[in-house]
Amino acid sequence: MPHKITLTGSATGPLREYDRYVAFDMREKGSPSAPKGLKKSTFISYTVFVAKKAFNKTGLTKKSIMHEKILIQGEPTLDIPIDECPGEVGVICFQITVLPSKKDKEDNESNNKKEAKQEASAAQQEVAATKQEEKPVTTSQPAATEQKKEVETIQPEAKETLVQEKKAEPKPKTLPNQPKGTQDLVSFDDIIVPEAFLNTRPNPEKTQKVIDFVKRTGRLDEPLTIEKGSNVLKDGYRRYVVAKIVKMDKVPVVYEYQKS
Repeated sequence: MPHKITLTGSATGPLREYDRYVAFDMREKGSPSAPKGLKKSTFISYTVFVAKKAFNKTGLTKKSIMHEKILIQGEPTLDIPIDECPGEVGVICFQITVLPSKKDKEDNESNNKKEAKQEASAAQQEVAATKQEEKPVTTSQPAATEQKKEVETIQPEAKETLVQEKKAEPKPKTLPNQPKGTQDLVSFDDIIVPEAFLNTRPNPEKTQKVIDFVKRTGRLDEPLTIEKGSNVLKDGYRRYVVAKIVKMDKVPVVYEYQKS
């Protein structure tokens, strides 16, 4: 079974174009704490080979690839001629993803705060409008006396029923800037992914669309479905992968209850 490899960073050399693929160099620093008695590893250089079709979908250019932070997932290869592979290790890329920059994250956080303020302002206006509607209308003295008598005729049992009904009314849970249908926000690290999902590979094109949506809105397009109590993922593995790529601390979920 071939080994899998994951790299993050920016290109350290110019983009080289071939007939059906492009190549560029990356490097990553080795582990800072080598086993006792061994020398610490230095930077390891890689040469990444990406199909032109997959590369063009990312929107990267010869200039931007030197500045954008990217995620590479693939497997190492030793079958590339040395003149095409100057790096110490060649990597055949199966999936390439542009990661959001620090500025994009700050813009998303700023947009989230603005949306939260707008929602709070709209809620205050709605409350003010409701209070305005509830103001009593001034009536003539005889009419007011009749209304008072009608109120006093309500039986104690009816009053208790009204109070109980008011207490029983559930207060809706508001989750600002979350996809429709979200029931809760759960820590990403608490979600358990079944092995059946881990053995699949989400469609890169659809995954990129979800990543672009998160960059634009600061949230996922739909909540994940997890089992209540166990937090086992039931649906939404692609959105789980996207949340991992963009490093979300919490993700929106809907619950699926265990069958008794």
